[in-house]
Amino acid sequence: MQDRPDDAIFPQALLDALASAPEAPAFEHGDRVVSRGALLETIQRVAGGLRAAGLGPGRGLAMVASVSPEAFAARVAAYALGCRVVGVRPGHTAAQLAAMLNADIEAVVVDGPSLTPELVAATGDRPLLSLGECPEGKDLLTGAADEPLTARGRPDDVARLTYTSGSTGLPKGCAQTYRALTDHWAHRPSTWPPEVARMAHGFERCLVFGTLASPVVMDWTTLSLMGGGVGVIPDPSDTRPLFPDALERYRITGTIMTVPRLYQLLDALREEPADLGSLRAVMVSGSPVNPRRLAEATERLGPVVYQGYGQSEAGLISVLTPEMIAEGPADVLASVGRPLPFVDISVRAEDGRPVRAGETGEIWLRSPYMMSGYWGDPAQTAETLRDGLLRTRDLGRLDDRGLLHLVGRSREVIIVNAEVCYAGPIESVLAEHPEVDQAYVVGTPDERTGEAIHAFVVPAGGRAPEPGVLARMVRERLGAGSVPKTITVIPEAPVAASGKFDKRALLARLSDRGER
Repeated sequence: MQDRPDDAIFPQALLDALASAPEAPAFEHGDRVVSRGALLETIQRVAGGLRAAGLGPGRGLAMVASVSPEAFAARVAAYALGCRVVGVRPGHTAAQLAAMLNADIEAVVVDGPSLTPELVAATGDRPLLSLGECPEGKDLLTGAADEPLTARGRPDDVARLTYTSGSTGLPKGCAQTYRALTDHWAHRPSTWPPEVARMAHGFERCLVFGTLASPVVMDWTTLSLMGGGVGVIPDPSDTRPLFPDALERYRITGTIMTVPRLYQLLDALREEPADLGSLRAVMVSGSPVNPRRLAEATERLGPVVYQGYGQSEAGLISVLTPEMIAEGPADVLASVGRPLPFVDISVRAEDGRPVRAGETGEIWLRSPYMMSGYWGDPAQTAETLRDGLLRTRDLGRLDDRGLLHLVGRSREVIIVNAEVCYAGPIESVLAEHPEVDQAYVVGTPDERTGEAIHAFVVPAGGRAPEPGVLARMVRERLGAGSVPKTITVIPEAPVAASGKFDKRALLARLSDRGER
């Protein structure tokens, strides 16, 4: 095999890593072990099927599949052909599916468990390509794998679209180019500084779960394979909890998890201890971790806990490492660590000018793997990307040790189970009910979901609307993740001295009744 540098166009370095050790395991899927050679053969087989369907550089392809070695292979095959890959998460509404598939998507790849009537309706007359056990589409796993595969992506083409909810409640696609994925920190082992290398090498046995539509899951699985590790996918028929059961049962060395999952793990360990001595790296992200719970996690799990701060638009921005936690004073636990060496951070005032160290402002940044823009939305792109910098809309400060502290969000975003929910669309849906005069939404920290949504409605004409009806409206329009945890009827909206609606007063009401 010809050696290539790891800056060859993505995903060539991964293809070469698989080819270099064909007998070594790539995935454990329940009782099934898939070697690196077998995974590479599946990638080649799927690539042949995609190529036969007319897909190649710059062509749009949606992936809707459960977690499996074949689903991972399909994504790598699409990248190798230079396609624009859209990962579709489970749970999208019909309107959200339609919006994503209308973004110049030419074909849809699906597996049996992921095929739903809503997806079939949204797919329309586009070709449906399957990963086995799906008679509705052409099976990509039955073709030949005899043609050599070389990555064909064009550097400035969009490689990956990561969709989040937008300000209108419809998905908003963060576009990363092939150049950005090639320069992605997880895909270039030769550039890893010591602290990143220690973290990456902890993923020798990486727990793979959730959805491969998540760039975080794909990135960490790829990182594990690039470093010689194995992706461990629990048996889908096993109904036992992932945490801590799967960690102990599969002797996992590295895993990612959201903050609510960390809290659930810690609560479970209080009830019944588990042997988690195999763990070497636990990356926690999605929302800030309570310093008290972070200290508890370090005490129970050992010096293996990392806290990451990132965004769909920017990827991983900063990391709090076990070394920082061990060496620093107590206030280190309230930070999100130091920016990665590949990320330039600038904290700026409202007028865009940088502030001094220790002062709070909006976090701006530049990284080689940040998004190139929002797909099909030049106005939002121009608002978010300025002079090569990305506005995170998060508020924070850098202290004199270079640690980044998050203070709040300059946009009204509530992160529930690591999913971004916007207050505006929820308020708009609630206000559409004829018995609602005004609607306001706030978010609070929540140990189970990271943050929780709380709604306050002012009735129209004095008649109180039924909260269950309002919840169903939000679920049908925006999805289950946007449904408020509580809906409170209030006689009138509090007003601050400035004359504007005072959401802090509503937060105080929640605090008074124990919701926080």
